[in-house]
Amino acid sequence: MTKPPSRGGSGRSRTGPGGPASGRPLRARTGPRNTARDAAERAAGLAISSRASPSRASFGRDMSDAAPWERDEAPSRAPAGSPAKPKSERSKSERSKSERPRAGAAERAERPASRKPPEGRPPARPRRDERQDSEAPRSRGPAEPKAPTRRALREATAEALATGVQTLEVTPDEAGMRIDRFLSARFPQLPFTRIQSLVRKGELRVNGKRAKAADRVEPGASVRVPPLSLEARPPAPNSPRAEGDLAFLRSLILYEDQDMMVLNKPFGLAVQGGSGTTRHVDGLLEAMRDKDGQKPRLVHRLDKDTAGCLIIAKTRLAAATLAKTFRSRAARKIYWALAAGVPKVRQGRISTYLAKEEIGDADARMRVAKHGDEGASHALTYYAVVDQAGQKLAWLSLKPVTGRTHQLRAHAAHIGHPLVGDPKYFDIENWELPGGLQNRLHLLARRIVIPHPRTAKPIDVTAPLPPHMAQSWNLLGFDAARYDPIVEAPEA
Repeated sequence: MTKPPSRGGSGRSRTGPGGPASGRPLRARTGPRNTARDAAERAAGLAISSRASPSRASFGRDMSDAAPWERDEAPSRAPAGSPAKPKSERSKSERSKSERPRAGAAERAERPASRKPPEGRPPARPRRDERQDSEAPRSRGPAEPKAPTRRALREATAEALATGVQTLEVTPDEAGMRIDRFLSARFPQLPFTRIQSLVRKGELRVNGKRAKAADRVEPGASVRVPPLSLEARPPAPNSPRAEGDLAFLRSLILYEDQDMMVLNKPFGLAVQGGSGTTRHVDGLLEAMRDKDGQKPRLVHRLDKDTAGCLIIAKTRLAAATLAKTFRSRAARKIYWALAAGVPKVRQGRISTYLAKEEIGDADARMRVAKHGDEGASHALTYYAVVDQAGQKLAWLSLKPVTGRTHQLRAHAAHIGHPLVGDPKYFDIENWELPGGLQNRLHLLARRIVIPHPRTAKPIDVTAPLPPHMAQSWNLLGFDAARYDPIVEAPEA
């Protein structure tokens, strides 16, 4: 028996049985490959690999536990004792395999899938990306949706216009309108209180920014409107109700031309809709739509219980022009009222700041405020005593320079002479209404002088006393033709 080599020797004798010198083939080895010969062969493989490519050492790696595709690519190990081929003598395929860096996951994914694993091993399970690629052609895409019918499109569009978010573009005719008036003109069925609520909550956006009720819209501006709940549609033209509304409006006209008209609004008729208000001037104007679908537009307001001159624009251009006239205070307005008591100063000036007691409420009571208070606006009114009934009642003529909410009623109460029949501002205790007078607000928009929106010539319109005020004037002996000293008051 051959003596085992000493530690660190060259390993098993190359001339022993089965060695290359004997000419007999090497015997198959099935045991663990951890002998000194194996270590020498691995060392030789590492040396060759490091010379061929410093970045790879696959010759010195035990490939028995490698993946099938790695074993296939591993170069055949030369028999023990045979010299390694010089680099120049190795075939091009061997150099390409030994010199290229070890393939990564991306490169292995690109290798052909037709390579078969060695016999005796189950085929390798395809990777996830390979399975997806192979299964992709067999998978069916989602079924194409059927095109909606015309009827479905119409219904969807109508629903979106009624309840969906809308983006409106301001036309040149609407330039300069207050944002709440702009919405009121576009959505006549929407209560004005609802419009003010949208503005107050910040749900209304102009060019992407929150808008205030007093903001003015400019041509081309983008107005985003949230979903709306509209009231029932107005009566169709030529219907009995529309014909009745049209006849009623015709009976109120004091002046009319192709651009504007002035109505004599009766006591108790609201100008615009609100909570629980279904009949109002703005709704009645639906009966006056022309053949092009244009509806007359409001350009200013009167309180529900105030009677008298109310201007209506027939076109958008007239509405924009008249609105600018009111903003510039070029319109001259005169009101008649019946007040409790007689002012000591028979002709005077009332200048205060007014603010709403409940901010955001369109019909809230106004209070006298200080300059700088939240929501406070300056209000200026000239007044004159036209006639009186003893010291009990006074016929006042009022000229408002500004146009604040409830301005005349709040100013009359401020000087200690509230208007007769005023449910909000009459605060005199133990005051009794004289017999024969109706407990209704005695306030009339008596006269208005305004430049015509197209010709700029002044339009001067006067409204008669409403029935309850005419009755009071008769009982108190007031002459409606009496000279009105308020005409001498300043314009500003």
